[in-house]
Amino acid sequence: MNRPLVSPTVPPKRCAVYCRVSSDERLDQSFNSIDAQKEAGHAFIKSQSHEGWIAVPDDYEDGGFSGGNMDRPALRRLMADIQMGKVDIVVVYKIDRLSRSLADFARMVDVFDRHRVSFSAVTQQINSATPMGRLMLNVLLSFAQFEREVTGERIRDKIAASKAKGMWMGGPLPLGYDVRDRLLVINEVEARLVHRIFDDFVTMRSATLMAKAYGAEGVVTKGCKPFTKQTIYKMLHNRMYLGEIVHKGQSYPGQHQAIITQNQWDTVHALIATDGIERRRETNDLQSEPVLLRGLLFTSDGERLVPSYTVKKGKTYRYYSPIKHRRFGAWASQHGPLPAMPIEELVTQQIVAALSAPHTMQAVWDRMQHIRPDLSEPQVVLPMRNLASLWRELFP
Repeated sequence: MNRPLVSPTVPPKRCAVYCRVSSDERLDQSFNSIDAQKEAGHAFIKSQSHEGWIAVPDDYEDGGFSGGNMDRPALRRLMADIQMGKVDIVVVYKIDRLSRSLADFARMVDVFDRHRVSFSAVTQQINSATPMGRLMLNVLLSFAQFEREVTGERIRDKIAASKAKGMWMGGPLPLGYDVRDRLLVINEVEARLVHRIFDDFVTMRSATLMAKAYGAEGVVTKGCKPFTKQTIYKMLHNRMYLGEIVHKGQSYPGQHQAIITQNQWDTVHALIATDGIERRRETNDLQSEPVLLRGLLFTSDGERLVPSYTVKKGKTYRYYSPIKHRRFGAWASQHGPLPAMPIEELVTQQIVAALSAPHTMQAVWDRMQHIRPDLSEPQVVLPMRNLASLWRELFP
C-alpha cells in the first residue's frame, strides 16, 4: 500500500490502530467487528495525512476480550510499545473499544501523557491533545462506565430474583444432579453416593475417616478428584440436597427435587454441632501441650510433617503426620505418622550435645567475658555442663 506523502515541514506522527470486540459481541457484526474497526481507523489516519499521520505496520487486535479490565494481550503490547517510544497517536473506532472503566482509562491516559502520546476516536471526533477533547473524553467515558455498572446491577438483580423463585443460575454442578433444559435433575447413580455420605457421617462421625475410606475404594467427586475432609463437609452443608436454593445466606424453595430428607439433614447437623463442641474442647486441651518441631520436619521427599493426635481410652497420643496422609489418607502418601516423643527426644539430645560441646562452652565463655565480666568461669561453664539434667527439669 502506498503511503501518503508527508510535508517535510510537518513531523510524522506514528499512529497505532487499536481494535477490540468483547466476548458477548459477534466478531462479524457490522461496525463492531475487528475488520470494520481497522478499516475505519486506517481511513481516519489517511484523512489526517496532511498533519503527518502515518499508520504503524502492525495493528493491535483484541478479539473476544472485555473492556472492563486491562487484561488484554494486544492492549499490553500497545502499552509496552508506547513506553518504548514507538507510538505517537492511538486511534480507536470508539472510546469504549479502549476501555469501559474510568479508572483503567485514567491509568492509560497517565501513561499517554508521560510519553507524549495523544488519543483519537474515529466516530466521536475526539482528540486528547486538546483541552476540549479531554473534557469530552472524560464525559463520554463516565457514561460508558455508568452504563456498565447499571448493566451489572441489572444482572445481579435478575440473578437474585431468579434464585428467589428457586431457579438454579449456574455455577459448579453439585454431586447428585445433572442439568437438563437449564433445570437440575437427579442423577440416580450419584444420588446414591450422596445418601451414603450423609449416612456414613452418622455412623463414622469423621469426615477424615470417610475421605480415607473413599480414597481406598477409589470413590471420587463429580470432578473426578479424591474426596477430602473439606469437600465432604461442603456437601454436608449444601442445602441444595434439601431441594433449596441459597442466595447470600437466604434459602428459598428450589425448582429441583431434594435428594435427602429434612430428618437426615437434622441428624447430621446435630452431630456436627456436638462434634464441634468436643473438638474445641480437645483443641483447647492440646494447646497447652508443646509442639516442639512444628513447621520444622519434612519427609525424605520434601512432604511437610504436621502435628496430629489420637485419643484412646482417654489418653492422647501425639504424632507428626505427612500432610497428604492427614488430608487424604494413607493411600495419598508414601509415609505414615511418626510418634512425636521419640523424634523430639532425639532432636533434644542433639541440641543438648551441641550446647555442651567443649568448643561451644569455650565460645560462650569468651563472649561472656566481654558482656558480663562480673561472672566467673564456673558460673558460666558449670550450668552448661549440667545442661542435660537442667533440660529434663525444664522440659520433662
